[in-house]
Amino acid sequence: MKRIVTHKASDLDAIASSWIIKKFLPGWDNAVIDFVPAGSKFKGTYTKEGEAIEVVDGAEVIHTDTGMGPLDHHQTNDDNVCATSRAFDYVLENGSPIAKNPQKKEALRRMVDYVIDDDHFQEVFYQNPMTETYDFSIVSLIHGIKLQYPKDDATCLRFGHDMMDAAYHYFENKIWAEEEIKEKGIKFETRWGKGIAIETLNDTVLKHAQQVGYVISVRKDPATNSIRIKARPKRRSGKFFPKGVYEDVDVDLTPVYEKLKKMDPDATWYNHVSGRMLLNGSTKNPEMNGTKLTLEQVVEVLKSI
Repeated sequence: MKRIVTHKASDLDAIASSWIIKKFLPGWDNAVIDFVPAGSKFKGTYTKEGEAIEVVDGAEVIHTDTGMGPLDHHQTNDDNVCATSRAFDYVLENGSPIAKNPQKKEALRRMVDYVIDDDHFQEVFYQNPMTETYDFSIVSLIHGIKLQYPKDDATCLRFGHDMMDAAYHYFENKIWAEEEIKEKGIKFETRWGKGIAIETLNDTVLKHAQQVGYVISVRKDPATNSIRIKARPKRRSGKFFPKGVYEDVDVDLTPVYEKLKKMDPDATWYNHVSGRMLLNGSTKNPEMNGTKLTLEQVVEVLKSI
């Protein structure tokens, strides 16, 4: 039997470190999770003690973020380490397949960096730390679930582990999008500013392209032949977004819509009321028809308008 032991009322560090061990340490995916008061250890007779994996009453036990052991960090003032970072290093050094997968390893490393910041209270240094934008973060949701189930450690930890799974998939996808833009992106100029076009299954490239400054981003899905064109949004006035976060550019894709519709009338073309989103395929409406136009043809239209 294998046990992972962390502290009651688990915070992000306890949740993330126990999740890393359970998900990435070979042979520990079915480990039982137990909870002890912070700073203490699992009770029982120890026949192996002091290492990351201890033996208690015949069971292998890993303590994380509690017990002052190898996968805890409260015995040091180093603000670049936490239980999660130590668990990350441990699984990499002890046979985890992600050690040989650069994309998965990088996704996990970015998550670990976030946990380190949170565990050392760096959120007070975020830009505009009082905005409610951060209240939808994984940290705030963990606080919320503990308020909802104040005495149910197991439910709260399962919720946290589910969120870590979801975040890991998202970070993997984000890194893939970054690589697609770098390796496959077709850069071009439009009347509104610089654009980029990519043929990829990954829809996240559109968002990432906007974030790094492209005014127009285009994606063609090779599975459905659908085209999605997005312009950078206009900055919404309000407390969430200080001036300068987005550069306001007047974009109207209506002329592009009209030209593409003439070039391929059999495709289902949708022009958003804002004039900043033009598409003929969406997971929200799988009945839309893709286009026979190539990505290069669409780029030429955008360049010519």
